[in-house]
Amino acid sequence: MDWVTVAVRFALYFDLTTLFGLPLFGLYALRREELSSRIGARHVTVTAVIAAIGIVLSLANMAVMAKGMTGASEYSELQSHVVEMIVMGTDFGAAWTVRLVALLLCLLLALFARRWPSFQFGALAATAGIALSTLAWAGHGAMDDGGQRYLHLASDITHLMAAGAWVGALVAFVMLSRPSSPATAALLSRTSNGFAQVGTIVVATLTVTGVMNYWMIVGPTLPDDLSLTSYGGLLIVKLALFGTMLALAAANRFRLAPQLEQAVKTGDHDGAVRTLRRSLMFETSAATLILALVASLGILSPTGM
Repeated sequence: MDWVTVAVRFALYFDLTTLFGLPLFGLYALRREELSSRIGARHVTVTAVIAAIGIVLSLANMAVMAKGMTGASEYSELQSHVVEMIVMGTDFGAAWTVRLVALLLCLLLALFARRWPSFQFGALAATAGIALSTLAWAGHGAMDDGGQRYLHLASDITHLMAAGAWVGALVAFVMLSRPSSPATAALLSRTSNGFAQVGTIVVATLTVTGVMNYWMIVGPTLPDDLSLTSYGGLLIVKLALFGTMLALAAANRFRLAPQLEQAVKTGDHDGAVRTLRRSLMFETSAATLILALVASLGILSPTGM
């Protein structure tokens, strides 16, 4: 396992899923006046920082890829023509270029489109979605041929979008839970209750595309090797964490969110906010671990399962 490659891939997955999901959350969960308020401004500021980090991580991703392709022992040995060859001659390079342009657009939109909040959030979600979709060309789907290649890439992209919607919403909820005031508690209560329909679509999409991806990568077989260094073993851990996220999401939706709603009505919201925040942090931690596993699974061969 190349841990530097895994670390860069994981950081990119977390960065780009959050970059897409955060402005998307603003579009469907925040009202127009909230988009232009301090809450909206904070979302945009965080989005700008994430976009800038994404640019740095993308450059690091290219360096890691170039080092792996050339077999260089040190990054200082890399020459510019190697990067040019990757950018001009590979699908990975083309996707990387699109990602870099999309991230630059995200950064410009976050910095200079504040006067038009609805447009800004929509454009940020669109350009971030393009950047996130390019990660599909760094996975197993890019290795297929013919019609299955396009089907696999489409499934991968849809899976990434659904994951981004979930991760971004979790980050947004954690942000809304701090600081705890009557106004933010009421907003957190409204948005957490309103996420139910979106969350159902996200879970259904992740399940369907996850099954499709497994079928196209492995086929109708079950893993034989379940060690923690194998594709099958990491996949089982990923599914267990996904189940944990579902359980936490269900607890938030059917127990903690109604408790917060009732607490907001009575004016005693601090304890309910802390309890929901703690659950959200656990759910976000599980999502982070899943993204780390996805980063590892993408460079492992399923052969031998």
